[in-house]
Amino acid sequence: MLKIGVIGVGHLGKFHLNNWKELADVEIIGFYDPNDATAKEVSDKYQIQRFLEADELIDNCDAIDVVAPTNFHFEWCEKAIKKGKHVFVEKPLANTMEEARLLVKLAKESDIKFQVGHVERFNPAFLAIKDMQLNPMFIEVHRLAQFNPRGTEVSVILDLMIHDIDIILSLIKSDVKTISASGVGVLTETPDIANVRIEFHNGCVANLTSSRISMKKMRKIRIFQKDSYIGIDFLNKKTEIIKLKESNDANVFSFDIDTATGIKTIAIANPIVPEVNAIKKELEEFKDAILNNTKTVVSEMDGLMAMDVAHQILEKINNNVITHS
Repeated sequence: MLKIGVIGVGHLGKFHLNNWKELADVEIIGFYDPNDATAKEVSDKYQIQRFLEADELIDNCDAIDVVAPTNFHFEWCEKAIKKGKHVFVEKPLANTMEEARLLVKLAKESDIKFQVGHVERFNPAFLAIKDMQLNPMFIEVHRLAQFNPRGTEVSVILDLMIHDIDIILSLIKSDVKTISASGVGVLTETPDIANVRIEFHNGCVANLTSSRISMKKMRKIRIFQKDSYIGIDFLNKKTEIIKLKESNDANVFSFDIDTATGIKTIAIANPIVPEVNAIKKELEEFKDAILNNTKTVVSEMDGLMAMDVAHQILEKINNNVITHS
């Protein structure tokens, strides 16, 4: 039985509690949250013990789940690692690159499992292509959200775009070559909308647009590679694959087009999207990594690499602001 403690039971923390309660081989020892009103609500609803000191909660657990604001990630993760406890922390990994690097160092020196909450890795629309051979050469991403004050303590890069940065880095097996970016803060002091172009050494290019001041929601990624196109709709949980038809493509819709090199047959497939609760899935994978002594799906190193690219983007945007002011 894995003893879990949750730090931070606000909006997202409550989702985590609900999902932990549904997992086998898990006992929720308690939670820590400095907000008395929130803590009372959670204690009454879930009948889970509130710890007044996070240190005491950590001492009584095998693993902690940090769902606190980003500026508290380092403090609680560091304490847990030093006490030999496994750590799940929401994205982004930490508030600064210095904090992130230190957490990676501490995790590597310890004998603990560490997972970062890049939940889109577990989105069923993304899981639908996990067995597909991918070699992207161009990626187009749009992640648009309506304004919500929650999460605005960080820029749209670290709040929203970092999801897509992590997805792209997991797909492209090549180092980043160059980054160009522009962004503007409209309702907050940090960028609320941004457009980014990332070029990789293998020739792949990724264009990303993120906004938290849009009139509509959108979370789509389009992947182009030789002979195929893959469209993933993270919001509506749909996946579409369009490619040149192969001999084993018996049960897909297809049609012919006339090209300069002859007639090509195009096949359109909608792979089966599993019915998966992404948050529950990521927590379950974390639990299994601990109990089975296997690697976490999204490691502390993955979290660091996503943060590194995100901070390079922020630096480019800040330089553009300084140059034009």
